[in-house]
Amino acid sequence: MKPVKIGSLVVPNPVLAAPMAGVTDKAFRILAKLAGCGLVYTEMVSSEAIFHGNRKTFQLFDLEGETGPVAVQIFGSDPRKVAHAAKVVVEHGAALVDINMGCPVPKVVKNGEGCALMRDLPRAAAIIRAVREAVDVPVTVKMRKGWDQQEVTAPQLALLAEECGADAVTVHGRTRDQYYSGEADWEIIKKVKELVKIPVFGNGDVFTPQDALRMIETTGCDAVMIGRGALGNPWLFRRTVYYLEKGELLPEPAPAEKVGLALFHFDLAVSLKGAEVAVPQLRKHLSWYLKALPRAAQKRMLINSARTPEDVHKILLDFLKELSLSSLTLST
Repeated sequence: MKPVKIGSLVVPNPVLAAPMAGVTDKAFRILAKLAGCGLVYTEMVSSEAIFHGNRKTFQLFDLEGETGPVAVQIFGSDPRKVAHAAKVVVEHGAALVDINMGCPVPKVVKNGEGCALMRDLPRAAAIIRAVREAVDVPVTVKMRKGWDQQEVTAPQLALLAEECGADAVTVHGRTRDQYYSGEADWEIIKKVKELVKIPVFGNGDVFTPQDALRMIETTGCDAVMIGRGALGNPWLFRRTVYYLEKGELLPEPAPAEKVGLALFHFDLAVSLKGAEVAVPQLRKHLSWYLKALPRAAQKRMLINSARTPEDVHKILLDFLKELSLSSLTLST
């Protein structure tokens, strides 16, 4: 397993944590890095909001105290504003600027942003050029297969990105109209890899270490980007890195280990964001951690009705004790 070179940036391994809105905040990024992830990304950040100085938006790329490298993903439709945003995030410590051209969400697409740019290649090119001229760090582009099966434009956009100075591209093997349904088409990743000379990262349907290896072998991609597979499962990063390096599978985490990390994640988020923000935001993360565990539904109900961090902490700690005691009983 070799490091991945993205322009001037060398990433220690080919396992990347996908940018996910409402998920990849500072707490998640810290956990992903602790799990051995080669490169982590922020949630996608609006260039329009940065341009207008929205302070809440600036919190999305607060990288203070994090172990680098950290990539910041930005989106927008105005080349000048996207370039401005790129400068700002680099000033705040971004080791790499990723331009989102794959988000399928209607409120993004209707503004000519995200995946809409796969239907407007001249504008997409202008944005990439503007960002490339604005910053000295590596610039990458994340895209989908295309708008729909009739408009599969990933190959054209990837070639255009390379021509405009992008240092790498990420291809999610679904079209915009698929959202996250159906299966990701890895053949489109392979096609893009065969077309361009810059690194290509594969994204879509990597839920196990074996999936990651199969994607690399099937498509020839230079790295795998893991998204939904890591929800409540940051162990996937460590298990994937280990599998790609050693060819051996580390065991799945035990139930008590899952709850223990959920508790750590929760406490970390509270320390970073404060109770008022962290308690409601972490409910979905805790639900992901507890999925399929015994009495998980009951614990989720308790967590969803809890109002203070102390209450949530106690619920998780009590659950951890229950699972640890159960495990001890079974072993004896």
